[in-house]
Amino acid sequence: MVLKIGRGAEAPPFLVMDVIAAANARAAALAAGMPPETPPGTTGPDGGRVIRLEVGQPGTGAPRGAAEAAIRALQGGAPLGYTEAFGLPSLRARIAAHYGTKYGLDVPPGRIAVTFGASGAFPLAFLAAFDPGDRVAMAAPYYPPYANILTALGMRPVLLPCDAATRFQPTLAMLERLDPLPDGLIVASPCNPAGTMLTPDELADIARWCDRNGVRLVSDEIYHGLSYGRPEATAAASSPSAVVVNSFSKYFSMTGWRIGWMVLPEELCRPVECLAQNLFISAPHLSQVAAEAAFDCAPELEANVARYRRNRDLLLAELPAAGFDRLSPADGAFYLWADVSALTGDSVEFCARLLAEADIAATPGVDFDSGRGGRFLRLSYCGPEADIAAVPGRLRRWLGR
Repeated sequence: MVLKIGRGAEAPPFLVMDVIAAANARAAALAAGMPPETPPGTTGPDGGRVIRLEVGQPGTGAPRGAAEAAIRALQGGAPLGYTEAFGLPSLRARIAAHYGTKYGLDVPPGRIAVTFGASGAFPLAFLAAFDPGDRVAMAAPYYPPYANILTALGMRPVLLPCDAATRFQPTLAMLERLDPLPDGLIVASPCNPAGTMLTPDELADIARWCDRNGVRLVSDEIYHGLSYGRPEATAAASSPSAVVVNSFSKYFSMTGWRIGWMVLPEELCRPVECLAQNLFISAPHLSQVAAEAAFDCAPELEANVARYRRNRDLLLAELPAAGFDRLSPADGAFYLWADVSALTGDSVEFCARLLAEADIAATPGVDFDSGRGGRFLRLSYCGPEADIAAVPGRLRRWLGR
């Protein structure tokens, strides 16, 4: 008898995870002194150590104050059991206070949901806001799990092709041309993979358009705090119906702690709470304790941002001479979206060679745009400064420039 496989298993892979696995294997082989066959002179100046540009994970760990709060909680002897499904009241209050301090916005703690990372927030938001068959629009290129989670849940991604002319962001004119209108829209500012941002006015216009037209807006704001001279705005300031997703993974440098949050419209609070109770019970108690303390670690966190800015500025200045001369402006986050069509039309093969021959791990653009991504790479610059500084030289040697 052949057993059925559920339609959720049809979700496409998140290819960056495969790149991570390949980079780990390459690094392990190099560390063992048994590198695969590599053309002479193409490894890095430090003997071929893999430089990791493939994953959006800060090279730093949790801020010291957050780690120390977790240690105190572990040593205190109290059981770190389940919390309420929406999280510790003290953490929710601290997140609400953050909206007042950063955005001048009064958000009641009752509208805050602490989640199992932003990755845990998206299925909760999608299940509460949409039905199977609903159409949800997003700019392309896009963060792959948006479309993959929607697909697994029986919803339909609607891709809006964007390019350098729109700074890889959707425009109000694009949305107004859609017929029929979608049931939802996902925006991200700063976005992954291009690192570009909507202006506060552009975000406000889109949020109000969605609210007027019955289109549920999901605003991914997980890269807030990581911007370089451009102002950040939250969709919650412009629309009472928007769902805002944020995380402690990026600015707060707490990826492995799996802790995030949502700002929910009133009508979705109880539906999301019921879903969270059943799907996740609660976010990890220890991570919530650490996350609350992370709000008091601004000097350390801002030092991280300054490092990302230096990495960004170095790559923007030096990559063109290495053959990477068509780069997104990188307003925020820690990514460059590189048009490498002058070098390849197959970003998967190009990234495989880049790893095998130059010991640089990068993510092929097809992960973010299946139609046009063969001409693009995503480069993450949140790693150690010494690694980032070595990248242009390796690329020049590899490409013979």
